Amino acid sequence: MATSNNDNLAVLIDADNAQAAIIHELLAEVSRYGTASVKRAYGDWTTPSLKKWKDVLHEMAIQPIQQFSYTAGKNSTDSALIIDAMDLLHTGRLNGVCLVSSDSDFTRLATRIRESGLVVYGFGERKTPKPFVAACDKFIYSDILKPAKTGDAASKPTAEPLKPMLIDAVNAAAQDDGWANLGTVGSVLQKSNPSFDPRNYGFQKLGELVRKQPYLSLKEVQISSASGAFQILVRLK
Repeated sequence: MATSNNDNLAVLIDADNAQAAIIHELLAEVSRYGTASVKRAYGDWTTPSLKKWKDVLHEMAIQPIQQFSYTAGKNSTDSALIIDAMDLLHTGRLNGVCLVSSDSDFTRLATRIRESGLVVYGFGERKTPKPFVAACDKFIYSDILKPAKTGDAASKPTAEPLKPMLIDAVNAAAQDDGWANLGTVGSVLQKSNPSFDPRNYGFQKLGELVRKQPYLSLKEVQISSASGAFQILVRLK
């Protein structure tokens, strides 16, 4: 997944299925991957349930897209977002799309955007169905974007599935001597598990997480004596 901070991104928010409380942190996260040249939030803004979103739209320069709920029990917001996403896709001016929702209805949209060569970043709660998570190049769980508090690491989800993921990634990236470049390991993890993020386990960086795993060994190898540059290698013990 090749990304650049110069990438033009569209941030499309399903306000019915996203949290307004973390919009500052969410847009800061988006800035790690590119520039949010389009920011739109979809919903029926006449309803009281979206009041929290209305309070931040102007502040964050997010364009509200009105979509009335014509039929009880039907979410017309999804259709409006999908239509806009396809229109934006065909302008040819974007490098990627950020879909902010926990709704599995956007699974096919994410797949379609990727088929056109654009990167898809998903943002949603942990209840987000796995098909939507898997359809994105990268999926960020919204709870890890909340400001950290003392003891947060201990309250992170269990790392039970972490060990097999890391072992598979190290094996896939390993050279003949068994050592694998940590950056390559990270790329393998991201491609095979779009929701993988060290922050899910209470760590800011992959290197910090790997160092805490008793079944892995790390070493630093200097690659340039002139600049002092080095690379981090990892292998199974």
